[in-house]
Amino acid sequence: MSAVYVESLVKSSWKNLTAHRFHRKHAIEARKILRTIENKHGKTDAAQLRLADAYARDVLGDLCYAPWLHVYTAVNGAFKEGWIPDNYYGWIVVPKMKGLYGQMSHLKPVSRLIFNDDAFPDLGYYVNGLFFTADHAAIPDSQVESMLFSDTDRVAFKLDHSSQGKGVFLMDRKEFCVKRIRELGNGVVQRFIVQHESFDRFASKAVATVRFTTVVDDAGRISLRACFLRLGRAADTYIRPDSEVCVPVDLHSGRLYRKGYLSDWTDTEAHPDSKVRFEGVALPAFDRCAQKVLELHAKVPFARCVGWDVTVDTNENVLVMEWNAEHNDVKFSEATQGPCFSDLQWERLNPFVQHGSRALALQRGAL
Repeated sequence: MSAVYVESLVKSSWKNLTAHRFHRKHAIEARKILRTIENKHGKTDAAQLRLADAYARDVLGDLCYAPWLHVYTAVNGAFKEGWIPDNYYGWIVVPKMKGLYGQMSHLKPVSRLIFNDDAFPDLGYYVNGLFFTADHAAIPDSQVESMLFSDTDRVAFKLDHSSQGKGVFLMDRKEFCVKRIRELGNGVVQRFIVQHESFDRFASKAVATVRFTTVVDDAGRISLRACFLRLGRAADTYIRPDSEVCVPVDLHSGRLYRKGYLSDWTDTEAHPDSKVRFEGVALPAFDRCAQKVLELHAKVPFARCVGWDVTVDTNENVLVMEWNAEHNDVKFSEATQGPCFSDLQWERLNPFVQHGSRALALQRGAL
């Protein structure tokens, strides 16, 4: 047995194990969500779930993609062709549509270098042992505190690879410590945002963000595909994935849908703390927010699907809190607004699927 063969066998086994773990994790999460939805609304129509299974098997290439399709079906009451399961997106779409370029967004200090845009509220950076200004000029430790707190008494430090509240640290001037930043690691220091009064009605201390999803199609055109508002709970200082409230947003009007969803996917028509209803609430500066993310995506078109977390401050400035060009979340938007990407033919990206007559029949609706 040659060394080359053994190496190939090991790589193949490792990839299979990685795939199994990835899809199993998604299946567990999706099935838990499905149980929550069905506990409130009753069992999902079995015939519709069979359509989802057929689509997962014959079009997407594996039944491992069915669990998220089941969730989407339960939310909508019926199966819809063209949905992209979150694990299919992560395993098939992300590598082919982004490659290594999607990983740029994990490195927080490079955002302003890439975009050259004041929409990023960056005050400074700590990278590989050095502190830098927002203009990426190195400064000594003795100047860091005065630089960061010249116009504010509170800042947010975000580590590289931080997302959904993980790796985010809020710091007041009195508790700020250069040594602590060094211990935490590379990241960006951003000014603390005082959100627009329109968001205050929901009684959340955490800065509300609007998640926009933009894509680049095969002709190079950039478009907005999905949008939802992310709110914290009353006790949260920043939005947390285990407690957030998400509400879909109409892409044309910028107004909230009637239903929002808690972190366990329980639906609600009002914020659980403030009791303010969602339906028809207009987001501030929505058109400018949408235009900004389209403008920014044009500067990094190599990553062909990007999620943007945007907010609006008290002066109606549009600010980009985060951008995710790798595995940005598509499951919530697919379930509540999708199919969001059906014209892009992502279902044909799986190299192990022969899109023959059966698959084509499925895509045309002849199930």
